[in-house]
Amino acid sequence: MRFKRAGFLTKLVVLALLIYMATSLLDLRGRIQGVEEVRDALAQQVADQQLENQALADAIEHSDDPEMLEQVARDRGLVKQGEELYVDVAN
Repeated sequence: MRFKRAGFLTKLVVLALLIYMATSLLDLRGRIQGVEEVRDALAQQVADQQLENQALADAIEHSDDPEMLEQVARDRGLVKQGEELYVDVAN
């Protein structure tokens, strides 16, 4: 069985298709890298949010704990009865 040799136009069309496919692949590789960066950033946000959620769940779970109540009161500037509060106004 004998094959016909490809003509110049056929070779040119195949070369053009190869060039187009190569540039398309390079473009897709760039897009994939961009999307992977976005994915990694979102994964980091998810991890941070899960840590925050865990901290809030722990706070809710220990909301009746006297030490936790005292810490919240101190954070809000409250003092115990008979306790004196000194505020540094030098700064």
